[in-house]
Amino acid sequence: MDPLAGLLDGPRARGAFLLRVAVDPPWSIRVADRAPLSLVAVVHGRAHLRAAGTAPQDLGPGDVALLRGPHPYTFADSPDTPVRVVIGPQGPHTSAQHCAAADGGPLAETTWLGTRTWGTNPQGAARLLVGTYNLGTEVGRRILTALPPAVVLGAGAWRSPLVGVLDEEIDRDEPGQEVVLDRLLDLLLISAVRAWFSRPAPEAPAWYRAQGDPVVGPALRLLHEEPARPWTVADLAARTGVSRATLARRFAEVVGEPPMAYLTGWRLALAADLLREPEVTVTAVARRVGYATPFALSAAFKRRYGVSPQQHRRAHAPEPDTAPDVEAAPQPVP
Repeated sequence: MDPLAGLLDGPRARGAFLLRVAVDPPWSIRVADRAPLSLVAVVHGRAHLRAAGTAPQDLGPGDVALLRGPHPYTFADSPDTPVRVVIGPQGPHTSAQHCAAADGGPLAETTWLGTRTWGTNPQGAARLLVGTYNLGTEVGRRILTALPPAVVLGAGAWRSPLVGVLDEEIDRDEPGQEVVLDRLLDLLLISAVRAWFSRPAPEAPAWYRAQGDPVVGPALRLLHEEPARPWTVADLAARTGVSRATLARRFAEVVGEPPMAYLTGWRLALAADLLREPEVTVTAVARRVGYATPFALSAAFKRRYGVSPQQHRRAHAPEPDTAPDVEAAPQPVP
């Protein structure tokens, strides 16, 4: 497993918020749901984006934006259109999100237009797909920390049929459709992240740029393939065919930290993701990421994240579903 494959193994949407927005101008929607990560794809027409971490810009068909929370963002037909709709956080027992007019009152213009479609006109001048990961554990700490607040990929910068496939599937209302849509959202996110990292741009993480280094690249792949192995710098150097001093110096220069510090971070990131699976014990997690005992993992985990593995697991456990299922769509604020 190369480092990018390890990073992209994280997304696991579970009943993600998925919606097609179909609107005619003038329109302006501010999303303030505080979700860890959202993906917005333009299917038809154009949309003006204003978001923290990026300059205002216009998006066209096939363009995709990745927006990391908790910062709000706004899509509109024009930079001059005032906000008309505000989408807030989801309710405690539903994937639905609260939606209201900009002044907090009820919406008069937008409506439910069919299966997972919302707006003013089913054939609106602008049609967007919005996919939201409501829990950070669904994406993985590694993706969230590797991405800037906003990433915009123009249709010319990457080629993927997944936007069209998701646009077709979002209309369907069949058994198991929620799982199909979750997996399509995961694939679209993975494709977008991979395309962004592949661009010749300085904001790609150091460990990603290091994959092409003849010394550091092989060492990174070994650490990612065998995180549980009791690595030492000497062992890693022998496996990559260079001296210990050469590996230590080159690794620190290219990645920005020593090999064993990088390995510790990788192990604990893996542990944080594994702990979201309730059926996996802390002992099993410790063994899989290279710690001899759960106590050793707990001490390292608490130093890095400030909480114990059990506290991390409880903080990210899904809430019990004690309310009836509600369709994943914006709901008016009472």
